[in-house]
Amino acid sequence: MDDDYYSIDSILSENQKIQCTFKVDVPDMGHLDGGNEQDIKALNKLQIPMWMVYILIYSDYADFNIPPPFQARVRNALNAEARSVKLSNLVGQGGLWYGFGRMIMKLLDDVPGNEISNILVKTFRARLPEVIDQAQHFASITTSGRSTGGGDGTQAFREGLDGTERELFSLAQESSKSTKLWYEASERGRG
Repeated sequence: MDDDYYSIDSILSENQKIQCTFKVDVPDMGHLDGGNEQDIKALNKLQIPMWMVYILIYSDYADFNIPPPFQARVRNALNAEARSVKLSNLVGQGGLWYGFGRMIMKLLDDVPGNEISNILVKTFRARLPEVIDQAQHFASITTSGRSTGGGDGTQAFREGLDGTERELFSLAQESSKSTKLWYEASERGRG
């Protein structure tokens, strides 16, 4: 995922909300809570989009809690068996778990930020071989003409993937199809 201003993945990741606890009263911003209050009072907790959290944290108006997709329960599940966790269920809007994690990492101090970084890298490394293997498997089913339920299996597998993993899955699947077609064409040319 790019940190590019025009990147759709970056925009979707920055739109994720996290819970903030305000340290000070903020006048005329009560509408952020969706209630009838005119002001946000100190110690109020609100769900705020990431793009706004940067301003609040760096201005020292609020603190934030690490969001549930990166808390100990999820980390323990990922450490136990990263391939079995449906990352797309952990965050909404396209399931951009890795992108959201990178943004959370930037808000944290060194030690907690490194912990998030390590879990992102470890999870990606643990899941990537399965993503590539499944992409090649489903590509071979569709190019051989045996698409008996392959589309359903592909869809079920892809639903649990993060947006980045889905993109890699598609690339690996297309690459495998192209390689198979090239190989078959070169075999015909020899025969």
